Amino acid sequence: MNALVALCHFCELHGPRTLFCTEALHPPSPSPPQPGLSIAGDRDREADREGEGLTMRANGSASQRADMCEGCRSLPASHPGFVSVDNETGIRFLSHQHPRQPQLFSVVRQACVRSLSCEVCPGREGPIFFGDEQHGFVFSHTFFIKDSLARGFQRWYSIVIVAMDRIYLINSWPFLLRHLKLTIQGLQNTALKVFDSEQCVCPQRAVRMNSVFSPAVFPHQRSGNAARSLPSLTQHPDLWASLHSSFSWLLKACGSRLTEKLLEGAPTEDTLVLIERQTEQEEEMIGWEGAEGGCSLPQRNQSDNELGRDFLCDGGKGEELPGPKFKSLRHLRQVLGAVEFRQLAWHVLMGNQVIWRGPDPSLIQSAFSVLKALLPVGCVRSVPYSPQYEEAYRCNFLGLSPDVPIPAHVSSSEFAVLVDVVNAERGSLYPAVCDDDILSLYQFNISSANTQPTDRGPTLLNKVEVALSNENLSVEVVSHCLLCLKEEWMNKVKVLFKFSKVDGRGREDTQKVLALLGATGPGEDDNVRLLKFWITGLSKTYKSHLMTAVRGGERTLSHTSALVCFACPRKRV
Repeated sequence: MNALVALCHFCELHGPRTLFCTEALHPPSPSPPQPGLSIAGDRDREADREGEGLTMRANGSASQRADMCEGCRSLPASHPGFVSVDNETGIRFLSHQHPRQPQLFSVVRQACVRSLSCEVCPGREGPIFFGDEQHGFVFSHTFFIKDSLARGFQRWYSIVIVAMDRIYLINSWPFLLRHLKLTIQGLQNTALKVFDSEQCVCPQRAVRMNSVFSPAVFPHQRSGNAARSLPSLTQHPDLWASLHSSFSWLLKACGSRLTEKLLEGAPTEDTLVLIERQTEQEEEMIGWEGAEGGCSLPQRNQSDNELGRDFLCDGGKGEELPGPKFKSLRHLRQVLGAVEFRQLAWHVLMGNQVIWRGPDPSLIQSAFSVLKALLPVGCVRSVPYSPQYEEAYRCNFLGLSPDVPIPAHVSSSEFAVLVDVVNAERGSLYPAVCDDDILSLYQFNISSANTQPTDRGPTLLNKVEVALSNENLSVEVVSHCLLCLKEEWMNKVKVLFKFSKVDGRGREDTQKVLALLGATGPGEDDNVRLLKFWITGLSKTYKSHLMTAVRGGERTLSHTSALVCFACPRKRV
């Protein structure tokens, strides 16, 4: 992430000061060598530039050293700072009290002053965003640290993240807020323990109440108490090294969680639904962490690892279970047979509950993985393997262990299909088989109370079967063909939703639209049922955008009609 993280402090004697900052240094891009220039010369010039920046920083620090107390200083001038190197990208993370470049020093200084003076949220604790194009944009989180010797028994700090990319910083707001809260809570909890122990030894409130106040000696009394550093407040000897690790990880993780991806055309409905689900998961995690309260630093690292696994895993795809698996829709069709596969796929496309019951969870999960490709992402609600039955409104893909009974109302329902996976009986005459041979290991019994014929439609299923039965088409070509078919029918779903749900047209007009979409004729009932089910898979973004556009058009139309009526004179009778 092309940004800088800094810890700031409001000193009672010297005002806002920068205590500690971490910046990322990207490796220089390789450039073609020019004639007459040697590699050693380039290295010498680079070293000179870096040494010049360090010298300017040292001189600037020396000029301010007389105007600094113990509370304003983090690392001594002789300290080399902290450096971490990312082996994957070659990025170096440098931490010191001030940035290495004079331009960044002024930017961080201004962000520090604004975060601890005028740019604060209500209550003076919490996050806030400010900045401009010239001085950069700042995500700031202010907080208090307990101190038994400070005025009001607390000191004011802030953590600021400075970046020039406003959109990137705003999009990273939930991520930054969540992890900065964990860092701040760790500091506050350790400082609170030190504060409580000091108050038990010598309660400062009683001492201050009994002391004689004199305006003449007040500054001298305050100067002795204003120079407590953050390590002394937390009793953490390796505090700055710990903050360096925390800030370096934050810059690396925030930079890798959002990546640019080239999209040809507008994003699909599946992409929008996945983005909405990820946003909901992040908001839920923020709510859980807020309800749990303070966390220690080891708990923070554990939650970071779990968060990374949650982002990388999609619907339980993290660890692959051993055993035989279905590799594709064509493989599933070959194992079940053409007739049984069509019956199962028909139930999937109609939105009925598909139940698989068997002893092998990996086989059932692989079946669900290939069957999900028939539906939009928003229509999929899956429970991969459960010890008890789940109702249809919770999931339309349900995996059960062999001993789970099916309720009577489900067995007699035409809106459910059951696939029983039982072990195949092999006698002594059968030769040894490979573990990947599913037919030699299991038998599949498909049952449903549905009496409607499944050989007519829907039209989408007919086209899918044509592609699967064509052996000249590879599995990759079939998957792209299925993607195009889904996009074609999702466009029909959008037209039907706009026409029937948003505009509120009647049955006759809806029938005309269905004929225009090619959903009438053979298998018309199945086509209409598929379209109505797929409406539930539309993203909330698309629905809200459509409703907002329609309401805005209605307001514009009513306003125009009112102007016309006002402008036209009445006719005399």
